[in-house]
Amino acid sequence: MVDDLAGVDISVVARLLAERPRADIAMALLGGRALSAGELARAAGVSPSAASAHLARLKSGGVVFAEAQGRQRIFRLADPAYAAVIEAMLVVAPRRPAHSLSADRRSEHLRRARSCYDHLAGALAVACYERLFDAGHLHASGQGGPEVTDAGVRWFCGLGVPVDDLATRRRPLTRACMDWTERRHHLAGALGAALLSHLLQTGAVARRPGSRALTVTGDDTELLDRLLPLAGQARVSVGV
Repeated sequence: MVDDLAGVDISVVARLLAERPRADIAMALLGGRALSAGELARAAGVSPSAASAHLARLKSGGVVFAEAQGRQRIFRLADPAYAAVIEAMLVVAPRRPAHSLSADRRSEHLRRARSCYDHLAGALAVACYERLFDAGHLHASGQGGPEVTDAGVRWFCGLGVPVDDLATRRRPLTRACMDWTERRHHLAGALGAALLSHLLQTGAVARRPGSRALTVTGDDTELLDRLLPLAGQARVSVGV
């Protein structure tokens, strides 16, 4: 049904991310933090002037937006949808080999827990997503995606998350996001963002400086047991 897609041109977005420096800049912004042009130049391995040119193109294409912070500008992804697109591309993209022990450790930290724009990703996120289904807080909708149950509404409200308020906003309440390191889904959407915010506020996880990797306080499985206890069921290790 090509005619149904006649008004959509995905090649425009593809061209914006087709050059490696722009792709690296976009990936650097996946952590959800605003970064300066200098920080993004270092992340992409290009000169400040080259980074400025790439940022200008990403900005004109609507991928990033800039805001003033003192005497410099900082950049963010313009919409969570771009984070979803980039994360999905990471699932099928070839891996870059780690050339040092520190790079290998950074990769392992990212695999264990990280932010995917504003929600939790990595092995911990996948385990949490599956635990939410096991606990009866999520179930599969008719379209195959996750849907919050009445029990889930009560659980999220117990965390201080106003589910009814989030459900009235333009952003989807729940969305399944394919995790690029685990090749399984984690929770995205407004509830996914609220869950990560809760974990950060309570100190269960913390941001690693200069990275979208997250430090987990204590053992991953113990964290899930505290957050989502499953009485009478076997505990399954996160496996990281």
